[in-house]
Amino acid sequence: MSKQLKGIAASDGIAIAKAYRLVEPDLSYNKKTVSDTDGETKRLEDAISKSNDELKIIRDKAKESLGEEEAQVFDAHMMILADPEFTGAVKQKITDEKVNAEAALGEVSDQFVSMFEAMTDNKYMQERAADVRDVTKRIMSHLLGVELPNPALIDEEVIIVAKDLTPSDTAQLNKKFVKAFVTDLGGRTAHSAIMARSLEIPAIVGSETITKDAQEGQKMIVDGINGDIIIDPTDAQVAEYQQKAKDFAAQKAEWEKLKNEQTLTADGKHYTVAANIGTPKDLTGVVDNGAEAIGLYRTEFLYMDSAELPSEDDQFEAYKAVLEGMKGKPVVVRTMDIGGDKHLPYLPLPEEMNPFLGYRAIRISLDRQDIFRTQLRALLRASVYGKLQIMFPMIATLQEFRAAKQIFEEEKQKLQDKGVKVDNDIQTGIMIEIPAAAVLADQFAKEVDFFSIGTNDLIQYTMAADRGNEHVSYLYQPYNPSILRLVKNVIDAAHKEGKWAGMCGEAAGDPIMVPLLLGMGLDEYSMSATSVLKIRSLMKRLSTADMKAIADKAMNELTTNDEVAAMVKAATSQK
Repeated sequence: MSKQLKGIAASDGIAIAKAYRLVEPDLSYNKKTVSDTDGETKRLEDAISKSNDELKIIRDKAKESLGEEEAQVFDAHMMILADPEFTGAVKQKITDEKVNAEAALGEVSDQFVSMFEAMTDNKYMQERAADVRDVTKRIMSHLLGVELPNPALIDEEVIIVAKDLTPSDTAQLNKKFVKAFVTDLGGRTAHSAIMARSLEIPAIVGSETITKDAQEGQKMIVDGINGDIIIDPTDAQVAEYQQKAKDFAAQKAEWEKLKNEQTLTADGKHYTVAANIGTPKDLTGVVDNGAEAIGLYRTEFLYMDSAELPSEDDQFEAYKAVLEGMKGKPVVVRTMDIGGDKHLPYLPLPEEMNPFLGYRAIRISLDRQDIFRTQLRALLRASVYGKLQIMFPMIATLQEFRAAKQIFEEEKQKLQDKGVKVDNDIQTGIMIEIPAAAVLADQFAKEVDFFSIGTNDLIQYTMAADRGNEHVSYLYQPYNPSILRLVKNVIDAAHKEGKWAGMCGEAAGDPIMVPLLLGMGLDEYSMSATSVLKIRSLMKRLSTADMKAIADKAMNELTTNDEVAAMVKAATSQK
């Protein structure tokens, strides 16, 4: 009997494959007294041997898909398995205390972890604690006869089923075998959802119960377009979705024809469809999908992928690569947006009750000017290699923008005084994500060169609802008239001062939101690269005059998110 579930459609596409549960198994054990210590030692040695064989396979696969550097962590794990101090201590405990291998391993592991974690002055040794935990988990799984899930070992077509996926989990998914993923938690704006769109893997998040409902190896259908999941589908359902998958592939082929075209509406007006990126590696997707600009370069990944603060030269090389790669097309670089849900091990931040409302983004940059000035110098030096635009995140007051702009001007002057070439035409703008800035947009517009609206945070702050909390996820309402009025206020304020307004939040690539934004006159739409051609195709069918009438009605006559969505779907014939 097939079972149907609904979740949040996070990444387009349709997949049919069997479930692979990426769920932490129960590794609990009881401490027992044993008489046959030799037999217990042999159990331990067998578990270590199996772990070693497994790690060799994982390392080789990681080297192939992620590169030499990423695979080195598994070399470190094998070194722990071969370390006589660690494994010898476990064997000694079995013999001396006559305890089972699980208890001996658990207790020795805890001692090693505590010892490494206490080395606060040696970061390298502190990091070994995590390696010991991972290795212990692997040995323990073999002692207990429990299978440990590992996406790097997948060698057949599967659909990942998980409670949630971390960005590093998602980064290790091999597109060749992982056909889709479904999670209990999360929303469209979760990092895993954004990465799924970059990888072009269908994804459904926020299903709430998938880990309870789907068993290992069960056949599943994932419809990432509509958010539908079918477990144990009938032959008729499989045939129906195979046809839908073919139709979607044909649709993508049609979109592909628009790759080298400008984005024009049905009445011939041009708008800029841009892409969001996290690293220079994402450039391939931007170029392949024909984006006309980069509307958001999230520079925090430079900081998150490093064991220490990235140097000015390292940052310069990354910015230069992106600017050169875009061949003169605009690149909007957002300065460091650390804090909230993004932490750096080498930059301790205070524990906060509400980190999203706390010490983050521009607030850290203005406080830690050493970090901020280094980033601005790297950007200024790179500016001569393309069309750079700089955006400051999390701006709440004009004083913050003025302070950031002054530091930018000071660093620019210092470089020019040293004879370093700098582009004289760098636009500076702000992300509009705090309602205070959206309400005061008319004053900001007199001083900034552009606005870029970050809908993910703007919505959560306006609705007072944490976007990562599933209990209030119903309040993530991009089409709510209150949000639309704020957005319209920002666009009008920019245009009144002859400035441009863009959007780099997820709503910019949303087929329901785009007709409304066209009607409001938004100039630039920045999204996951994989959404670019779909949105270009949609805009070709829309007339700006018609969309203006729809946007006006949504803001002034309708009262709920759902009413607005239904009206847009009906008016633009979207199912």
